[in-house]
Amino acid sequence: MSVSEETGPIARRGTALVPRPLPGWAVRVLSLLGLLTFWWGLALLKADPMVLPGPQAVLPRLWSEAVSGALWLHLGATLGRVAQAFAAAMSLGLVLGVLMGLLPRLNRWLDPWLVFFLNLPALVVIVLCFLWIGLNETAAIVAVAINKIPLVTAMMREGARALSGPLSDMAQVFGMSPLARLRHILLPQLAPHLAATARAGLSLIWKIVLVVEFLGRGQGVGFKIHLHFQMFDVTMVMVYALSFIAVMLAIETLILQPLEARARRWREA
Repeated sequence: MSVSEETGPIARRGTALVPRPLPGWAVRVLSLLGLLTFWWGLALLKADPMVLPGPQAVLPRLWSEAVSGALWLHLGATLGRVAQAFAAAMSLGLVLGVLMGLLPRLNRWLDPWLVFFLNLPALVVIVLCFLWIGLNETAAIVAVAINKIPLVTAMMREGARALSGPLSDMAQVFGMSPLARLRHILLPQLAPHLAATARAGLSLIWKIVLVVEFLGRGQGVGFKIHLHFQMFDVTMVMVYALSFIAVMLAIETLILQPLEARARRWREA
């Protein structure tokens, strides 16, 4: 008889019965239910729906916004801005970060620039872009991308610095072409850093997009939050905030986490 048997919800190891761990999706669902319960409890303690409405007040309003179509209109506008700014920032930041990590002389020249833009307040960039370019979509996308590029550059620079020298030497000895080196040597090593950068960057970008919409756009989640803030409608502020958080949580769970796990797989092999 084997020492370890794992069938059903309980695993037998030796003479002890050890509960099998819950699958990842179950843990996530239970964790979110716990967060919902915590929110509901706080709302009960506060007992003032004008200050902190509970799920029983927010969820019906969210449903009515979804049925009317207004929710999808503003979510779509915000997601479009997030996607455009994300693509621009990741592309430019990836190139700059890898070049700075591989070329020490270039890094010495550009490092002060990187530190400057890393510490430049996002609000200043947004206001200046609106003043210089105008209250339009171009200014909104440029402002968000400028705020994101320094973070991507800094993270990808560290990834490029961590590249394995022996692997590069091996590629040179075997006479690998530049394209083969990029595919089999460079990208697999940079993939974990790229996945982590994408996760961190997406969480930053959508927050900045909301600020941009709050200040100068006529559509989007940030615009709706600003509108209901002026009317002191806390319930609708939470409706639009929670709806977009739910979308970002779905993207994180269904897209970013699987990509990150796949990017780390070569290290675990």
